[in-house]
Amino acid sequence: YLVCSLGTLRREVVGGMPTEMVEHFFRSFSTHFPMNLHIDLLRGEDTHHIIEAVFKAVTRALRTALTTDVREAGVPSTKGVL
Repeated sequence: YLVCSLGTLRREVVGGMPTEMVEHFFRSFSTHFPMNLHIDLLRGEDTHHIIEAVFKAVTRALRTALTTDVREAGVPSTKGVL
């Protein structure tokens, strides 16, 4: 599942990749992973930097989500907590 709000990107192609493929990439990624992924552009003007920041932010979020916290014992779960 993907919610992606990148606004209107000024350039049509960045680094040989059509900018319309950015959302398509993340939609395919979130569908096949599977996961819920929300991408919201708060501000930015340079298309190259926007796309670069989106990929970096998603990478950091995935690293955080997939890293085991050594301080937690047992199976990571929220069962019975919520």
